[in-house]
Amino acid sequence: MVQLTPEFGPCADIADELMAFCRDHLAHHKCPRSIDFEPELPRLPTGKLYKASLRERYWKGHTSRIL
Repeated sequence: MVQLTPEFGPCADIADELMAFCRDHLAHHKCPRSIDFEPELPRLPTGKLYKASLRERYWKGHTSRIL
């Protein structure tokens, strides 16, 4: 999931650029399979990402999870 700054809107060009960056700088098995744009990511009152909420979106309906 990616939260863009207000001056950028989600589009295929940005997703392609992010994927190309990941392929150039990360190992193949660490590159994301897809990129989802969110207007705002869930955060705790301290400003940190609320990772449990993010995981739930992807693991809903599966019997096993990666924690």
